[in-house]
Amino acid sequence: MTYDVEAVRAHFPALAEGAAHFDGPGGTQVPDVVADAVAETLRAAVSNRGATTKSEVRAERIVADARQAAADLLGAQPAGIIYGRSMTQLTYDMARTLAKQWQPGDEVIVTKLDHDANIRPWVHAAETRGAVVRWAEFDRATGELPVAAITDLLHTRTRVVAVTGASNLLGTKPSIARIAPLVHQAGALLYVDGVHLTPHAWVDMEAMGADFYACSPYKFLGPHLGLVAARPTLLETLRPDKLMPATNTVPERFEYGTLPYELLAGTTAAIDFLASLVPGTGSRRARLARSMQALEVHERAMLSRMEYGLDGVQFYGVPHRDRTPTTLFSVPGCPPAEAYRQLADRGVNAPAGTFYALECARWMGIGDAGAIRAGIAPYTDESDVDRLVAAVHALGEHR
Repeated sequence: MTYDVEAVRAHFPALAEGAAHFDGPGGTQVPDVVADAVAETLRAAVSNRGATTKSEVRAERIVADARQAAADLLGAQPAGIIYGRSMTQLTYDMARTLAKQWQPGDEVIVTKLDHDANIRPWVHAAETRGAVVRWAEFDRATGELPVAAITDLLHTRTRVVAVTGASNLLGTKPSIARIAPLVHQAGALLYVDGVHLTPHAWVDMEAMGADFYACSPYKFLGPHLGLVAARPTLLETLRPDKLMPATNTVPERFEYGTLPYELLAGTTAAIDFLASLVPGTGSRRARLARSMQALEVHERAMLSRMEYGLDGVQFYGVPHRDRTPTTLFSVPGCPPAEAYRQLADRGVNAPAGTFYALECARWMGIGDAGAIRAGIAPYTDESDVDRLVAAVHALGEHR
């Protein structure tokens, strides 16, 4: 399972602009095959889905292909794949739908580790139903979320536990597989934000124990949209608000309006590209397993090179632990926004901020200004890492 990063990089036209991209946690660059799939769909005849005209059939196939591709990526069922404008929009929709079943005094659990997209929808839904919000706190020193931080809050009236699969700010990976059975024993549902986990790890939603798993294709080399995976049988029990003529079929009852066919085609292409990162045969699910395992090895190596090179910076969380390839740091004497600007001037894209993980940043004590986040992507190579390290050292020398 040899990972050829230079062969991978050859598929990314954006890299020709010359920047070293560490901004992947906010959205990756896209390979040529994804751009081609989007463009080809826009050039082809596509109509509303149906079974009569060629253009209707094409639309049906694009949607079916995208559901199957996402199911292969996540270990889910195609009939449980819901597409929408973004993970944030879909999570708000799902929170409002689930809240219809809540009563005053019911409880939801959110964590201070999460992106606000897996916090605020649940807080707002709880407010509308008179439900109680319980906050799970992580260890400020390590960035780790102990299982007990959630399980100690579980109650017979807990309805939903919302927790990240990996912190988009720190890369911390809570043990979802250990949390899930305890959540289910309490009679609650588990909603996992997999936006930052999916680009970097082999995902098996069923083994993980997630009832809902949300992610964003544009974080794993695809176009800008979001998806939520759930068991079709669970979705059948939910009644979202919808237009009267709209179908009541699952998963379509959760998808508002006409789907963006070109973006779905791009998502399928992105997942196929991930499956091809290393040579191999077999089903797409099997090829994804090999490719993602090889990618994890490559990204760990790049992360280690980066963190060992960044001596003299202030790290947040504990470096070198098992997590996604993401580093949050600050340069003493250089405000985050200024460091971001100076790095960009040197052709290094490593943005600064809280990246919508506002509760996490405040809990850690870095406030609303946040810090610099550097994330490794499938196209990151040693020269990118060395450019970042040199640029950060230059910041320290000239402060």
